[in-house]
Formats: sequence, C-alpha cells, structure tokens
Amino acid sequence: MKATETKTYKELILAYLQRYGRITDVKARESIGTTRCSEYIRQLRAEGHTITTEWQKGKNRYGRKTRYGVYRYVKG
Repeated sequence: MKATETKTYKELILAYLQRYGRITDVKARESIGTTRCSEYIRQLRAEGHTITTEWQKGKNRYGRKTRYGVYRYVKG
C-alpha cells in the first residue's frame, strides 16, 4: 500500500482476518481502532466472504460472566 492510500476499517478487518484467520471485538478495537467490528463483519458477509462466528465464554473486566464472538475467516 502506498503512503497516499488509506484503507477503510472494513478493508483493515478483512486484511486482518486473511492474515491471522480470526478476530474479536476487543482485538479489532486494540489493533485497528474500531468499535464496530460486527457491522463490518456483516458487510463482508453481504459481499460474499465466508466468516463464521464461534461464541466463547469468559469474564469481563469486572469479573462477571460474559460471552463474546470470535469471527473466523473461511478461505475459498
């Protein structure tokens, strides 16, 4: 990418998925700087990309039980 080119958040999420295979809302916020990961995943799916969601259980920063989606990119 040239210095004069800029990528949209959707493009950055797609590139991250293609490189690492998975992303979460927290990782998107930390690595890409967006809080709208699920919306960009929805748009990418609408464009024909195969992205699955795996729900995981964990705890939030207050120690309360929660669940979160892990978005996985399916090649092909």
